[in-house]
Amino acid sequence: MIHMSKDFIVLNGGTCFGQVLKNDEEYKAIFDFIDIYDLPHVDLSNYKCMVINCFVDQEFLYKHRQLIKAFLDSGKVLIFSGNLFLDWLPGGSTFIPKEVQSVNDYKVYIQQESAIFNGVLEEDMTFKKGVAGFFARGHHPAPEGAEVLLTLGDGEPINYIDRNSTNGTIFVHVGNDVFPSSMSEEKNKTTDRIGPQLIQWVHDEYERIQLRGVRT
Repeated sequence: MIHMSKDFIVLNGGTCFGQVLKNDEEYKAIFDFIDIYDLPHVDLSNYKCMVINCFVDQEFLYKHRQLIKAFLDSGKVLIFSGNLFLDWLPGGSTFIPKEVQSVNDYKVYIQQESAIFNGVLEEDMTFKKGVAGFFARGHHPAPEGAEVLLTLGDGEPINYIDRNSTNGTIFVHVGNDVFPSSMSEEKNKTTDRIGPQLIQWVHDEYERIQLRGVRT
């Protein structure tokens, strides 16, 4: 059994796009990064949050989906960014791509105020270097009772918080990595707030779960 030391564990899929977060000094200080295929051999008991990004092997996660569910049922938090196509995430539904007619179809709308996106402008989430579509190009139908934070124009959920499908809490984001890199060429955008605020939200959410107690 592999024992690590931090509050956050990131399942690294090994793709070149997935290394941006791993090589970011700000996140290296607080995240443990493991090869996704080491998941069955890692002691998850001391972690508050598991982070799973796009470009991971979802067939492997489906094979080991009980590990994911057990982690959540022990009162933990999971963050997933990407497009689901297999049933490994409790409460999750398959990604539905957006039928795009114009740039307006990629516009991001704040559905509900939240600590995660506090102070983040819709325009800054919609456009990256003047191009729309990086933040979300479709949606996952939210499970019953989930808290939808952001949507596309027709109300399609970009991300949601699910506190009902397990004893823990799941945050799902339909786009690429929800943690913005501090190494990005675009600086001083309100999206810079998302990473630190999401980390603080995880700590607060974990404490809320512990105070509530794990449901049986």
